[in-house]
This record gives sequence, structure tokens and C-alpha cells, in this order.
Amino acid sequence: MEGMSRLSDECVDLVVTSPPYNLGIRYRKYSDRQDRQSYLDWCRKWAAQVGRILKSSGSFFLNIGGAPSNPMLPHEIAIELRDVFVLQNTIHWIKSIAIDTAEGRTSAPNPHLNPFSAPPSRDPGEADAKRQVRVDGGTKTYGHFKPINSPRFLNDCHEYVFHFTKSGRVELDRLALGVPYQDKSNIARWSHTRGSDLRCRGNTWFVPYETIQSREKERPHPATFPVQLAEWCINLHGASRVHTMLDPFLGIGNSAVAAQRCGVKRFIGFEIDETYLAEAKRRIG
Repeated sequence: MEGMSRLSDECVDLVVTSPPYNLGIRYRKYSDRQDRQSYLDWCRKWAAQVGRILKSSGSFFLNIGGAPSNPMLPHEIAIELRDVFVLQNTIHWIKSIAIDTAEGRTSAPNPHLNPFSAPPSRDPGEADAKRQVRVDGGTKTYGHFKPINSPRFLNDCHEYVFHFTKSGRVELDRLALGVPYQDKSNIARWSHTRGSDLRCRGNTWFVPYETIQSREKERPHPATFPVQLAEWCINLHGASRVHTMLDPFLGIGNSAVAAQRCGVKRFIGFEIDETYLAEAKRRIG
């Protein structure tokens, strides 16, 4: 907050960050165990500074996670910020997923259950039965998660990325993260495609962590998001529109690496731990 207070009003185009979650993570210099209300009050204070320096046309992507025993925390933070921002989009960052491809599990009337089949046609004259696709049997898992040994809770395989703006009306480059249509007939049938074989990816993003051999050497920070997650936020807002980007909780600099890869001209980051800051500087050269 001290660093942001030195920045002028509306000088930042994009903010991508992930603050401590107050879940007891062991940082080197920060105590992640505040009482709940003190933590929420603190979030409101630093978010007010973000609101002051963010342009009216800017985007603020806030990555926040909870815990199975504390599932309301991300939503409580979003509520605290509603006096400063409009929640324009809620993105679900999927870190791990299991896809059931067992043969026979998907019947013709339920093609949505088969992740590899084409979606049902909007043309009532075309039978869904023709659109069923046979796949190899089995369940496949992708990504990484921290297993939970509990008879009450499920493994937590996702986090939130809240997309805040000042007005709720900031246009995005939706096709910068576009994916091709499985059913190519959609291209001609839907006028909004304008002949392009790309559709909006939607608000579920599967971005797994890269496999590492040593946390101390390869990811020397207890709580990071993947560089790709920050890259997607930059590209969704529109990389060409980002002249200045901010991360007030820099950590080891994944957002800075993403900004460098996306050609962002100016990046500002704040970090209270000199060791994390040194690693961030090393990574961006």
C-alpha cells in the first residue's frame, strides 16, 4: 500500500495479482494468520489503492482461493471489494480434472456427457444419435492437486480468478483465448462467427502447474500461480492495450514473466521479501 500510494491516479491499464489467502501458508516474512475481519479490512484497503490507480478502461484480475474448511473466503473478499469495483466476470481456474471416457457411458440423448463428441445441433431436423462419437474407455486425469485426507471434504482442484472493472463494461479480446469449434457446421450456421473457426473459451480455464523436481530450486515460493494464467489474463484484456501492468503481490515474479512474454512495455511490482524479489529479478533478466 505504501508503494502504490506513490503512483498517480489512473496510471495502470491492468492488474494481475494473487494476495495471501489467510490460510496459514508459511511465507518467509508475512504472517498468513490474521483474524478474519482484520484480513478483510486489509483487503479492502489495498484494493482501494488498486482502484485509485487503475484506469477506467482497465481490468483487475484477482486470483484467490479458499479451502474446503473455509469455502466462503473468496466470496467474502469479492463482497468487500464491491464498493470499489464491479465484478464483471468470474473465472474458474481448474488445476486438475478427471474426464470419464468410458465406452457406453454416454448415450445418444446425452451427448454433452461425452467430452469428445460434437455438441447437439440447433437444427431440430438433425438427430442427436448421428452425433455420438465412440471413444476409448477409461478415466483420465490431468493436472496437479494437493490431496486432502478427510472423510468430509473433496480434493480442492480449482481456484477463482475474479475479473473486476470500474464500470462492468470493459470490452475484452475474447477470441485471444479462442478455441476451435468441434462442430464445424456452427461456423456457417451462426452469424456471430463471421466465418471464423474460433469461439470464446468461456470462464473455465484448465491451467495445470508445470511438473517440477525441486520446489526449492524451481519454485521457491509456497503459493504461486502459473505464468500461463497471468498470460491468459493479459491476452484476454488485450495485450496491445496494456502499456502499464501492476502486481502488488509480486512473489517470485510469475506475473512479470508473463508481462515480458506478452510484450508489456512497463511493469510495476511490489514485494516485501527480498529473497522472493531477487528471484523475480533473476527470472526476468
